[in-house]
Amino acid sequence: MNLHIDTPLLASTAIGARAGQAIWLKMDALQPSGSFKLRGIGHACVTYARRGARRFISSSGGNAGIAAAYCGRRLGVPVLVVVPETASSRARELIAREGAEIRVHGASFQEANAHALSLLGEHDAFIHPFDDPLLWEGHASMIDETVRAGVRPDAVILSVGGGGLLCGAVAGLRRNGLAEVPVFAVETEGADSYAQSVAAGARIELPAITSVASSLGARRVSEAALALRATHPVHPVVLPDTDAVQAALRFMDDHRIVVEPACGVSLALAYRAGELLAGFSNVLVIVCGGVTATVPQLQAWGAATAQR
Repeated sequence: MNLHIDTPLLASTAIGARAGQAIWLKMDALQPSGSFKLRGIGHACVTYARRGARRFISSSGGNAGIAAAYCGRRLGVPVLVVVPETASSRARELIAREGAEIRVHGASFQEANAHALSLLGEHDAFIHPFDDPLLWEGHASMIDETVRAGVRPDAVILSVGGGGLLCGAVAGLRRNGLAEVPVFAVETEGADSYAQSVAAGARIELPAITSVASSLGARRVSEAALALRATHPVHPVVLPDTDAVQAALRFMDDHRIVVEPACGVSLALAYRAGELLAGFSNVLVIVCGGVTATVPQLQAWGAATAQR
């Protein structure tokens, strides 16, 4: 049973590409919960429900919490989502709309996550936002769908927060005979825990998230995501908030879809069509989506970042 949907794969003529190069968009912004998170979290929730889970507990004030709440409603399983104090009113509203119980705890994700873990009972299943092999297995389905549609990418662009999407995409590439395809792992300045960890050769923890791309706000990436650098061609890229927001606004005009800056930063790299993408003929961009940003908020961010 799948709770996610197969999403469209679009060839974009709006995003600047070199001669002989195609830019393919995997439109996971169109998932019922609004982001790619539904793939992995849906797979995890179905699996845990089959194992006898009677409640799901999640620790996310963003897309993962919304996805967990959606899955619980679809499966008839109660959901408790622990969100940090920084979770936006819109995120809380979207979680509540799916019928989940919300508990606010702590000033950061780390505190909310620790509290969520402390609440686990015998028949509860913990739904982590990014660090669970079941999530990666579910996220890998987007590569399966791409290949089934007849596209074998020779480069993949995706956003990195905690690393769940990265782990899933690499798993999908490997199981489709694309183990050598490079992945450009994009972050914003101020949420670049992956790039900094790669540079340090060990996982570092950011003191705080200072980027508007709050969905990339994992102060420390998963061990599995960092370890991939040793076995797969993963190239960290860090861009400013301005690029992420402007790309989200431009994408809204070009493709009539609203995405968060956390997704916009990957689109920004694609729009640049710079030297990093030279030599690739089929570039796959994961349009990971996100529903906690609104059009007025994107416009306000655009005005604010333009003044920096």
